[in-house]
Amino acid sequence: MYALRFDMRAPAGFTPAPALYRAALEMAEWADSHGGLAITICEHHASPDGYLPAPLLMAAAVAARTKRIPIRVGAVIASLRQPVQLAEEMAVLDILSERRASFVLALGYRQVEFDLYGIPFAERVRRFEAAIETIQAAFRGDALPGLDPSVRVTPAPETPGGPLVTLGGSTPAAVRRAARYGLGMITEKPGLEDAYRAACAERGIEPGPFFEAPRHAVTVAFVDRDPDAAWERLGPHLLHDAQTYARWNADAGKTGLDAIIAADDADGLRKAGHPYRVFTPDEAVEHIRTVGPLSLAPLCGGAPPELGWSTLHAIVEDVVPRVRAEATEPA
Repeated sequence: MYALRFDMRAPAGFTPAPALYRAALEMAEWADSHGGLAITICEHHASPDGYLPAPLLMAAAVAARTKRIPIRVGAVIASLRQPVQLAEEMAVLDILSERRASFVLALGYRQVEFDLYGIPFAERVRRFEAAIETIQAAFRGDALPGLDPSVRVTPAPETPGGPLVTLGGSTPAAVRRAARYGLGMITEKPGLEDAYRAACAERGIEPGPFFEAPRHAVTVAFVDRDPDAAWERLGPHLLHDAQTYARWNADAGKTGLDAIIAADDADGLRKAGHPYRVFTPDEAVEHIRTVGPLSLAPLCGGAPPELGWSTLHAIVEDVVPRVRAEATEPA
């Protein structure tokens, strides 16, 4: 009924990073034993607020603290990585998590991240596709492109054929790339699924999983009996998150993404109704019933852990029992 997402932003003046990291692992462990559906770990670099730059390392820590909940590393900016090392680390995480890990590979869109790594921005597509090819060969147990055919990536992943890998993207080129490599796709931009399926049909392959965020999706949810009071406390954190993403997307020329909200203040963010929202328990029950699971980001924008914990307890105490009761009522 709910999933968690962590990107570990720790803006100056808010909650210090060590406290947020401790809380994230505690929340992951808690969700593992309280019905959480998944945990998503994100990646970005060179962000003044400390956005998580090492998602596989964080995912390994989550795997060590949990037993059953799926862990999605979404997304890995594969064009910044040495492909063999990335394939090795993905295989190790698959083993550590006992087949619970999946990965979304991303091309990357922020110039500063490539500058940080000393990689020309113009090389990102070539590097991205080389990483995909290396990962796929490694997971099949094949020789790697351009290397001695006797050399293999070890260890082999625990999942036969490797863990689930999908591609992220929001352009027709991303759609064609996913089809070319026989991979599923995750996108924030509406209207690409038909193009993806057509591209797969053109190549005579079965489409992989395709997830398109619904229009006006709530991707950062909290639950509180008093939304006014919750917004008063959460507003600065959610606004920091929204304005940073809006600035990054504007700098990269990314348009047409429903998730971009360029709000001037927390009140404007609240009035938009998405992608940030504080639900009452009644509203949360209705959302789960009519839309689907809640996407929680309990530490969004460096929010104090106690605010995130408040939402988690509200979900389990005020929302989940009601949804389950409704599901068992006779028609």
